[in-house]
This record gives sequence, structure tokens and C-alpha cells, in this order.
Amino acid sequence: MSPSFFQQLLRSEAPAAPDALQRFMHLLALSLQTGSFGKLMLGKPQGGDADLERLLVREVQLRGERQLSMVWRHRTKDVTKNHGFDEGLALLHGLLGRQFLHAHLLTQGEDVQLSFSRKGKASLRVGKLSAAADASAAEAGTDEHNRDKQRYLDLQRPFWADLGLTHSVKGDLQLVPAMSRKWKQINKFIEVFAAALKASRLADSPDVHVADFGSGKGYLTFATYDYLRGLGKDAQVTGVELRDDMVKLCGAAAARHGLAGLRFDQGDVRSYTPARLDVMIALHACDIATDYAIHLGLRAGAAIIMCSPCCHKQLRPQLKSPALLRPLLQHGIHMGQEAEMVTDGLRALLLEAEGYDTQVFEFISLEHTSKNKMILAVKRAVPLPAARRQELLDQIAEIKRFYGVREQALESLLCAA
Repeated sequence: MSPSFFQQLLRSEAPAAPDALQRFMHLLALSLQTGSFGKLMLGKPQGGDADLERLLVREVQLRGERQLSMVWRHRTKDVTKNHGFDEGLALLHGLLGRQFLHAHLLTQGEDVQLSFSRKGKASLRVGKLSAAADASAAEAGTDEHNRDKQRYLDLQRPFWADLGLTHSVKGDLQLVPAMSRKWKQINKFIEVFAAALKASRLADSPDVHVADFGSGKGYLTFATYDYLRGLGKDAQVTGVELRDDMVKLCGAAAARHGLAGLRFDQGDVRSYTPARLDVMIALHACDIATDYAIHLGLRAGAAIIMCSPCCHKQLRPQLKSPALLRPLLQHGIHMGQEAEMVTDGLRALLLEAEGYDTQVFEFISLEHTSKNKMILAVKRAVPLPAARRQELLDQIAEIKRFYGVREQALESLLCAA
């Protein structure tokens, strides 16, 4: 079998060769082989695409495989394409000196720059990095752009087109511009889920059972399935949705692409009972539907519970504002915010009393969605001490007395169990 282009570059004696392009490609391949690659930028574009500004290259892990992620930055859009090392290096070799006249490679220890004159003459400069720049390269480029572009999911997965997230442009799947915010939300959700998974008992589990209630068009359901499968886990993921048309759409997409272990059922969180539940997801469940979802996760002993609450209606008419706060809470918007805070605060305390480490936080910027709060609960490995549980229950009772709350759905469900 003939060696790949990547192998040929590594075998070449490029450092001693006069060909600047070949020497640059050898240094690039060597940095990838040794793990010292930081980042690469191609600039000074030429040719017919006047909108193109530069090409940014970094290394990513997709489904357990090291790849080169190339971001083609234009004035009005970014186009990301992922390539294996051999394909990616061959593409870069063809671009240098033709479509781009400058390349800047940062490795752990070296600053390598390749330049071409208008007549095509190449020159190479190799220098040592400063300590600060070396640290930056070692982190594989931690500037704002790279942080923003970090993705846990592969946009080239064909099912995204079925869900309307991508479309084909000259045979290549690209993000639909109007879906860019949705794509950021999906990736942020998986980032949060990945951290919770690592902190839970599921970190070393070979299989994970997930239910996504109110799955809608299935974005998070497909994303969770694909991420878990990419980790090598036997993911059994079910999207539960009331709307029959959404169930059929997502189920057909899963079947079309042979995604074994991914299914969609028509059902309601109040009555749906999965045989096994390790991860319970319920985003934007309206009012007490969030409480029913949390309760289901608790009854099943789920390791992870993820909720993004919506429409805090139950507590608002019950709240009695303390005299001191009435001038502040006379405004409807403040009363609504207070009802939201009290509702989700009580939910978090109840989850903690049931033995979960619980956080309430903004998981996506308000510029992307107004429904941006996340309640994340990870089941503790060690049971909660009885004294601490009683302390939490006492705090809940005191808060209810302070605000005049007569009933809270999650607490009622737990008491009835």
C-alpha cells in the first residue's frame, strides 16, 4: 500500500530542502504527529472570491477521530469544513501559493511563516516563540474566535438537513444562516451536558438511557444521541412529544439514517413512564409541566436532570409581597421576576433535599433566547445526611411562609409519592 500524503510529508527531508512550501508542509505535518500543533491561519487571499478574508485551521476531535477543522471566513459568513489529516494537508498544499499567499503556523515552541510573492516565489521564516505566545499555542488557540467556534457536534451529520438546520450548497452541507443562533444553543446545551455527564455516575457507564420531554423538532434529542454515540456509549435516547407531526418527522429522519437506539414517541410527561431513565431533559416545559418532569426524573433515580423552565404561573397569584417590598413589586415585571425566582429557587432546594447537587444558571446569552435559565441537577454519589435534608426542608417551609405560598407542584408530587 502506498503511503498517504501525510506519511509522505513526515518521511521527507524537508528541513534541509530548498523548497519553502515543502519544508512548511513538513513542519505542519510534524506538529500534528507530535501533538505540538497550535493553530494555522492562511491569509492574503487571491482569486475570484472577493468576499473571502482568510482561512483558520485548528485540530478537533470528532467521534473519536482527530481532524482538521477549517473555517473559511468571509465578510458576511463563516463556512466550516472538517477533514481527516491526509485530506486536509493535501487541500492546504494545493491552496498555498495559489489561493492564499501567506500562512502563519504556531506550534509549541515555534512561529512559522510562509509567504509568496506575486510572482510565486516562496520564502519561509522559522522563529522561536516567546513564553506567552508558546503558552497560547499550547492551548491550541484560546482567543475569542476559537472559543466561539469550539463545537461538540459535527455540522456535516446528514440528519441536520432533515431537521432544517443545514442545506446543501454545491454538494456540501452548510448551516442555514437563519439557524446560526439555534446551532449555538444546541452546542451550548451539549457543553453543559458533557460537564454534567463527566461529574455523574454515568461517566464510566457503557450505556446511557435518555428521555427528552417536549422534544419538538428533535434538535437536542439528535444532538444528545450523536454526542453519546461519539463517546462510544450505547445511547438509548427517546424524544417524547405531544405533536404527532413532529414525532413522525423526527422518527422518519432517525430511521432514514439508521440511528439505532434513537426513537420518538407521542406522549405527555404526566403519564409517560420509561423503563429506565438515566438522563431526564425537559426544556421550555410550561409552568408545572416542569415540576412533573423533575418528579419523573426523581422517581426514576435519574443521574442527571436538566430543565429550562417556562411560564411560571402557579406561584404568582399566591405570592403575598412583604410590606417592605410592596413599593418595588407594584410593577408587573418585577412581580413576574419574583415569581420566577421563588419558583425555581424552591425547585432547586427540593432537588438538593432529594440528594442532587443543583445549579440554576443562564446557559445561553439573552441575545439568542429569552428562555435561557437552566436547572441542572446531578445525583450525589454519597447520600445526603439526614440533618442537612431537614435543614433544607425547613428553609423551604420558611420561604413559603414568607411569601404566603400555599402549594408548589413539585413539593406536592413528592409528598403524594
